[in-house]
Amino acid sequence: MANFNKIFLIGNLTRDPQLSYLPSQTAVVDFGLAVNRRWKSAEGEDREETCFVDCRAFGRMAENINKYLSKGRPLFVEGRLTFDSWTAQDGTKRSKHRVTVQTFQFLGGGRAASGEAAGAGEQAAGATEPGPKQYSNEDIPAGGDEVPF
Repeated sequence: MANFNKIFLIGNLTRDPQLSYLPSQTAVVDFGLAVNRRWKSAEGEDREETCFVDCRAFGRMAENINKYLSKGRPLFVEGRLTFDSWTAQDGTKRSKHRVTVQTFQFLGGGRAASGEAAGAGEQAAGATEPGPKQYSNEDIPAGGDEVPF
């Protein structure tokens, strides 16, 4: 039987990204996304639910997410589900699903659009903006045992 593991999410960061490095010096960033769902109930009431998802990215993607994103910023993520399990300090078995990011796109305006100071590399006023920058797993260095996924 065939298998398929792909997930697409658009949401807002629930916290600032947390950057760390593997012993091989590969960058790893952990962040959370809040993904909202809105609908009308059978009684006609507007309803909303929020799903909180933990995400992890590696390599250059991790560095870019850490550099350019902060809590509340929108992000499009494409990745796959991974299952982590461990033993907590109190001896209990713990586990959770996480999205391992394979590609992502920044959404919304840049830092200048949100009222922050424009960087030296940003375009002059009146110039057309390029499309969203997309990053992929190709930025991760080769070597299967360096990246734990």
